[in-house]
Amino acid sequence: MATTVLVIAVVSAALVVGAAWGLSGHLPAHVEGFLVALAGGALIVSVVTELVEPSLEDGSALAVLAMVGAGAVVFTALDYVVDEVWGGQSGGGLLAAITLDGVPENLALGVALIGAGATEVAALAGSILLSNLPEAAGGAKQMADNDMDRGVAFGLWVTTAVVLSASALAGNLLLEQAAPSTLALVRGFAAGAVVASLATEVFPEAYREDHQSTGLAAALGVVLAVGLGLLADG
Repeated sequence: MATTVLVIAVVSAALVVGAAWGLSGHLPAHVEGFLVALAGGALIVSVVTELVEPSLEDGSALAVLAMVGAGAVVFTALDYVVDEVWGGQSGGGLLAAITLDGVPENLALGVALIGAGATEVAALAGSILLSNLPEAAGGAKQMADNDMDRGVAFGLWVTTAVVLSASALAGNLLLEQAAPSTLALVRGFAAGAVVASLATEVFPEAYREDHQSTGLAAALGVVLAVGLGLLADG
């Protein structure tokens, strides 16, 4: 449990550090885009190796793939609400988008930690951390640019970090005794949501900020995630 709490805390703390960075420092757009694409590439590997493949081993392939589709549908629907109701570029919209993106990622992290050591989920945790840093930095900076009080903006990001930590702990604690077939369905749903977030949020944002290096950064993310996986297996 101590390892689980430590991994979740470090991943969620990246939101707080990123927000502080965005509110007080300067984050060049091309650096933000590169980091986001790097994290996206790592998440591609993590979704396959930490979520989809274990799910296919423990559950019905048809049911798991159906849940992948369901996860994508739910995320897409909620993402549409964020854009149309709150406005994707507003402070509330940005915060909602990060939360909708982060909940399935952290749920997946919590489930992946069940029965596993920290090194075995290093790729998933590391890619989420890399994604959280620039997303929080860019979101907090935009809130400040929209005349939101910096203290209020920072408080919102701290609250978001707490919510995402809770989702990871919930995934870990509530499903610890669940049957492998049930975990397979949960992992499949989380995988679909993360894939949808990559397509609609992560890579488009990276391309807007640093279109020349997006492909290279994503490929580097894949290499790093595979390398972490090999180290864990070793």
